[in-house]
Amino acid sequence: MSDSVYKVIELVGTSTESWEKAAQNAINRASQSLRELRIAEVVLLDMQIKDGKVEAFRSKIKVSFKFEG
Repeated sequence: MSDSVYKVIELVGTSTESWEKAAQNAINRASQSLRELRIAEVVLLDMQIKDGKVEAFRSKIKVSFKFEG
């Protein structure tokens, strides 16, 4: 295995359906502009509430990808 360097970034995905969908939305969007995504770690789950009802689920995730250049 050759030596590699990976960068870790933090993303927040949102969904009106679930935390899982919120995390998936973040990964789907990141994969449009980043290559070689490796690992995603969920670090925080929360919700937006409006008028006593859940308006949106939010998943904060850390994502790693291979650093190039």
